[in-house]
Amino acid sequence: MAADLSDLNAFLAVARAAGFRDGARAIGASASGVSEAVRRLEAGLGVRLLHRTTRSVVPTEAGARLLERLGPALGEVQAALDVVNGFRDRPAGTLRLNVPVSAARLVLPRIVPPFLAAYPDIRLEVMADDSFVDLLSAGCDAGIRYDERLEQDMIAVPIGPRVQRYALAASPAYLRSHGRPGHPRELLGHACLRGRFSSGAMMAWEFERGSELVRVEPKGPLLVGIGAATDLAVDAAVGGTGIIYLFEDWLRPYLDRGALEPILEPWWQAFSGPFLYYPGRRLVPAPLRAFIDFIRSSAS
Repeated sequence: MAADLSDLNAFLAVARAAGFRDGARAIGASASGVSEAVRRLEAGLGVRLLHRTTRSVVPTEAGARLLERLGPALGEVQAALDVVNGFRDRPAGTLRLNVPVSAARLVLPRIVPPFLAAYPDIRLEVMADDSFVDLLSAGCDAGIRYDERLEQDMIAVPIGPRVQRYALAASPAYLRSHGRPGHPRELLGHACLRGRFSSGAMMAWEFERGSELVRVEPKGPLLVGIGAATDLAVDAAVGGTGIIYLFEDWLRPYLDRGALEPILEPWWQAFSGPFLYYPGRRLVPAPLRAFIDFIRSSAS
C-alpha cells in the first residue's frame, strides 16, 4: 500500500505530541482532520499504530517502529524540497533547533534577533532541552551541544563564545556569616547549591589552578534540575542560602551589581564553547544553511 504523505505526516505529528489536538496544532490542521488521516493510514496498512485512551495517545509496537524510521525519512523529503528553496532570492521555511537551556539563555539571544532580521522568511523553532535527544527522531534540523556531548557522524560548527568558565559565587550576607573558603576542598564544610541532570547524574564541581585539578562533591540544602530550575538556585544564592557553581556568563549580571561575590576565582575552570551540530549524511535544508552561513560570518 502506498501511504499518502500527508497521512504519514499527521501520524508523525500525533505520535510526537502524544495527542491529536497538540499534533494537529503542530502542523496547522484540525484535530478531526488529523484523526481521520491516522485512521485512514491504519486502515490502509491493516495495523493499529496508536493506542488511544481518554488520557493519552501512545504508539503501538508497530507504530513505534514506523515512527523510528519515518522521522528521518520525512526529514530527508523536507530537506530535498528545501534544496529547491535555496534557489530563491531569500531562503524560507522552518528551522528547528534542539539546544540546552544554557545555550538558549547565553548563546542564542545575541544571534537570533539579527538572524531573523536578515532572513524574514525563515521561522525559527527552538526546543530547550537538556536530555540530549536524537535530533532526527525529535524532528529537529540541528542542535547545540558542547564537544563532550557531540554525537558521532555529526558536522560541528563553532557557535557563541569559544571559551567559557564555571564560576563559584555566594552572596555577601552568606560570606559574612560563614566565611570565605580558601581552597576548593573547604567547600565540603559549606552549604552548596547543587544541580542534577535529567539523566540523574549530579553536576561535578571541578576546579583547576596550574597543574592541580580538584574535584569535590559538596553537600547543601538545595538540589535543582539543571536547566529549567537553575534560576531557582541562582535566586537562592542571592538570598544567602549557599554557594553556587554555574556558568560565569549566567552569573555575570549578579556579580557585576554585587548581589553575588566571586569565590576562588583563580581556580575557575575554563572549557571550550558550544557547537552547532547537524547530521552529515543528509541534505542540508536552506534555512539551516542560511543559519550556518550567518554564524560563520558573524564569527569572522
